[in-house]
Amino acid sequence: MPDLVADTSSGSVTLALVPPRKPSPVGSHIPVSGGLVKALGYAQEIGAAAVQVFVSNPRGWAPSVGDPAKDEEFRGLCAQRSTPVFVHAPYLVNFGSPTEATLRKSVDAVAHAMLRGNAIGARGVIVHAGSAVADAHRDEAMQQLREHLLPVLDSLPADGPRLLIEPTCGSGQALAATVQDLGPYFDQLDHHPMLGVCLDTCHAFAAGHDLAAPGGMKKTLDALVRAVGRGRLGLVHANDSKDPLGSCRDRHEAIGMGRIGKDPFVELFRHPATRDVPVVVETPGDAASHRRDIELLCSLRDA
Repeated sequence: MPDLVADTSSGSVTLALVPPRKPSPVGSHIPVSGGLVKALGYAQEIGAAAVQVFVSNPRGWAPSVGDPAKDEEFRGLCAQRSTPVFVHAPYLVNFGSPTEATLRKSVDAVAHAMLRGNAIGARGVIVHAGSAVADAHRDEAMQQLREHLLPVLDSLPADGPRLLIEPTCGSGQALAATVQDLGPYFDQLDHHPMLGVCLDTCHAFAAGHDLAAPGGMKKTLDALVRAVGRGRLGLVHANDSKDPLGSCRDRHEAIGMGRIGKDPFVELFRHPATRDVPVVVETPGDAASHRRDIELLCSLRDA
């Protein structure tokens, strides 16, 4: 039977009938050094029900051509296992850069990631929100965002992966660090239907969202919905933080072992915005620690 849910994210109480909630699939970023198909062995070893991959060097510009046969095999295996797939674009992408070469390479890198993402059946491609580099350049950087990223969004097939913007940890001249920053960011891109959000809990905590406080995760997710609207959250990066609130430092820690703690993740799973939204960890460690993080998150989800 459908549930009757009270949604207060807009500031007023709205009652809505929603279908029964499915458990959000919990997984991990997985290494692909041996190829995409081999990487699924790692996913199976750690119990990942969702995966995130790189399809090119994350710290370089050179595109990876890929192997169409292997891409199709990977896509088929993920579909067979009902495993949601996400692609993370290279870290160098920055549509706020004042350097023309970086802007051009950013467009090419995102276009390539979207193409490969479509080939392997990805639901979304994650791109860091970027930085203006210098404060005086911020207005121009936001205009660049519109000029260079909007055409990429317009070119995407409606049945392909969405572009998921990941707010950063707040260092430098970030174009979007807090969830409130996503409002102006989405405005620049006309709230394009192929645009979504990837929320990283470590980034949000570092940017000043007190997720560790009682109700802090709910407050942050409410603010995200107010900023960009319902249905825009496409993926959660579940990471604890080595550093304190507002540090502007992006240093991930195992779930429950850092400054955020484990209890806020119960709030995360219970929030309407995360309904059926996959959650992946990007925590440090080996297969055993990643399995532990996934098992812990699943227990918190099912509590």
